[in-house]
Amino acid sequence: MADASPMLFTVAPNGARLGKADHATLPISPVELADCAQDCVRAGAAMIHLHVRDQAGKHVLDADGYRDAISAIRNKLGDDIVIQVTTEAVGMYKNDAQMALVRDLKPEAVSLGLRELLPEGGDEKEFATFWKWLRAERIWPQVILYDDSDVLRLMDLRNRGVLGNDHLSVLFVLGRYGKQQAEAAELVPFLNAIEGQVALDWSVCAFGAKENACITAAACLGGHARVGFENNRYLPDGTIALDNAQLIEQAVMSAQLVGRHPISSHNLRKLRSIG
Repeated sequence: MADASPMLFTVAPNGARLGKADHATLPISPVELADCAQDCVRAGAAMIHLHVRDQAGKHVLDADGYRDAISAIRNKLGDDIVIQVTTEAVGMYKNDAQMALVRDLKPEAVSLGLRELLPEGGDEKEFATFWKWLRAERIWPQVILYDDSDVLRLMDLRNRGVLGNDHLSVLFVLGRYGKQQAEAAELVPFLNAIEGQVALDWSVCAFGAKENACITAAACLGGHARVGFENNRYLPDGTIALDNAQLIEQAVMSAQLVGRHPISSHNLRKLRSIG
């Protein structure tokens, strides 16, 4: 029997690389992102993983662009969704620019790639200072991890006090964009690497048509889910989803079949002490 605890569904509606040619309903503008967020909340999402683009449609870490998108979402939904911004580099940004964006924007929540924000041999003191600032500003960080070696490195940082004694939220990435389609079995090394760790919650995102199978496995094992066009546009029967909300709907349905139910944004904030 699955853990009966509430399950977080995050929608990742666009990512950094896709365009309208990939799917006509891919939300890019602030208005489109707000409409998508509303539909996904109705389907069971409590959080949106937000990317913004420049006028040419390219990925950008721009505080004003984020403010425009956040304002549009808040005008439509108020506090009915948690907004998580990305710091994804996409080979364009260094860690100092990523951290500067977060300091300028002060978002409600943020995703941080460990390999990007603290590359091997990077300045641990700088990262520790940034992490402490995030917590002081009541910004909820989620750390993106690509394999079990990433997990072990993060646990080492935690055990050595670089991250303090904070509760950790992590995202396990299954598969790779344009290279490797995800399989649910890829979860096993991640879960082995966090065995025995306390004060930690984990989510999964999965590239490719088996996204929902991976999310169902996460539901069975006590995890949470990030779902959306950023990682996949296919339903389990091989047809293309109409929109992001349809992917959220099927993920929620699958989780409910194993005893998990979506958490609301308001309860999520209480659990993570944000807002």
